[in-house]
Amino acid sequence: MSGAPPAGARARARGPAIEQGRRRVPAAERREELIEAAVHEFAHGGLHGTPVERIARRVGVAQPYVFSLFANKRELFLAAVMRSFERVAETFRDAAAAYEEGRAPADCADALEAMGRGYKEMLRNERDHLMLQHQSYAACSDELIRARVRHGYAELVELARELSGAPPERIDDFFRHGMTLNVTAALGVEDLSVGCEWVAQELLDAGAAG
Repeated sequence: MSGAPPAGARARARGPAIEQGRRRVPAAERREELIEAAVHEFAHGGLHGTPVERIARRVGVAQPYVFSLFANKRELFLAAVMRSFERVAETFRDAAAAYEEGRAPADCADALEAMGRGYKEMLRNERDHLMLQHQSYAACSDELIRARVRHGYAELVELARELSGAPPERIDDFFRHGMTLNVTAALGVEDLSVGCEWVAQELLDAGAAG
């Protein structure tokens, strides 16, 4: 008889290692992972062009598991869109706090300008959130999505007003300029003005191709 432990004992010894390798991820943590994956995938494919299976695969779970946490694809899309609104709100808060604490760029005249700088930086470095904004507007033919996106946008307007204390006309200009920044960032240009260099070049190239 060998000195090796019985098979049952060997199995029990392996048990903890196997369980550790297959660590059960809490549902709340997995939900966060799915929302982050959804931000990326919906930013690229939109509501209708993004299979839920692709989001599930990005996280490493089966598609049925996704639907145990989100009632349907629209709910997952809205969770991603709301996360993007939260990211913009976080950018506004951080920039306003930096201004109040003297950490904003020296040439920022006030908190609202600091918030605009912060937002522009976010667009430059976090393209998924930029493109998901565009996808959320494109999906607004769905009444529920339109209602939620409108509410999220209204909350950002109110947050900017509260943080800056700026008068209504400045808040209006701030958001108009912000929407222009969204378009320029999506197009990969710096300017949308009449006669700007890239527009002239595009028209020239189109004429040459024709």
